[in-house]
Amino acid sequence: MKVKKNILVGCTGSVATIKLPLLVEKLLQLTEFEVEVHVIVTEHARHFFSPQDLPAAVTLHTDAEEWTSWQKRGDPVLHIELGKWADLLVIAPLDANSLAKMANGLCDNLLLCTTRAWDPTKPLLFCPAMNTRMWEHPITATQIGTLKSWGHREVPCIAKTLMCGDTGLGAMAEVDTIVSTIRDTLSMEQS
Repeated sequence: MKVKKNILVGCTGSVATIKLPLLVEKLLQLTEFEVEVHVIVTEHARHFFSPQDLPAAVTLHTDAEEWTSWQKRGDPVLHIELGKWADLLVIAPLDANSLAKMANGLCDNLLLCTTRAWDPTKPLLFCPAMNTRMWEHPITATQIGTLKSWGHREVPCIAKTLMCGDTGLGAMAEVDTIVSTIRDTLSMEQS
């Protein structure tokens, strides 16, 4: 019998979010586990995909849900409940703005509230994605280092021609690399 794994995918305001439907489709096809996928998107991430492009088995969460699901004391708090539910959180893509917020402890949306309340004994993977000029800014390495010092795991960006036409480091890792890293991480957690 396959072990059930709950995977939470976070997407931020990077054009790499266009790969979200493919990412979740491949996660649902993992043969080693019985997988359930929930997705949290920031308001800016919503610009880069259509919810109709996600498989029906995927549950999508937005900032609006964080505020409409809680009415009174005792009601569940969505960012806490998602953190309890998930066995692994992967942020793919993690844009420069959300990276900066996360590294400084800011939590002004559902995804960042979830990361701020994340159980450090569970894996959190992040996949940076930004323009080469942003990637090369000195603060980026410092912020990446901060996340890694907390035990979060980087799936490194790659070099290619970006959507804007620039060529260099900053593109999100390939979907197959991300899925493989998730598979390996879940397998290590299980053993």
